Formats: sequence, C-alpha cells, structure tokens
Amino acid sequence: MPPYFDIQERLVDEINARRQFPVNVDYYAATTYTYLGIPGDLGTSIFAIGRMAGWCAHVMEQHADNRLIRPDSEYTGPAARPWVSLAER
Repeated sequence: MPPYFDIQERLVDEINARRQFPVNVDYYAATTYTYLGIPGDLGTSIFAIGRMAGWCAHVMEQHADNRLIRPDSEYTGPAARPWVSLAER
C-alpha cells in the first residue's frame, strides 16, 4: 500500500507552518477510504451520505418556520458592475 498517510502527515506540517487553512477530518477521508478498499469514485457519495441527516434537519427547521434560514451577510464587493453576456465576453 502506498505511504499516503505519511505523505499527508508531512503536508499537514507544511500547511500548519504556513497557516494556510485548518485541516479537518475530511483531509484524511481519501486515505482512509483507500485503505478500506473503497473505490475513489465513491468519495463524494460517502461525503454526502455523512451529511444527509444534517441537511434534512435544516430542511425540517426551515419548513417548520415557513421561511428559509440563511446566514446574515453583507456584500462588500464592487457596486453597480455592468452585466456582460457570455457572447460578448
């Protein structure tokens, strides 16, 4: 079996040294699936299955209150940019 875990551990050290982004459990998912013999093309499906309960809970909360639940946000990008059709880009 290729040394995927060793490679990931070295990358985590590099990532942490640069403080590029925090590594979570999903970082190790592909390696774990490989060691378990799960085909790579099932990775996205397994990722989604693990989150379906949470997604369903969000839908149920939104239906119970009869409104969409969205995080508060404020757009801070450029204002009044003209729209250009794809054909003209």
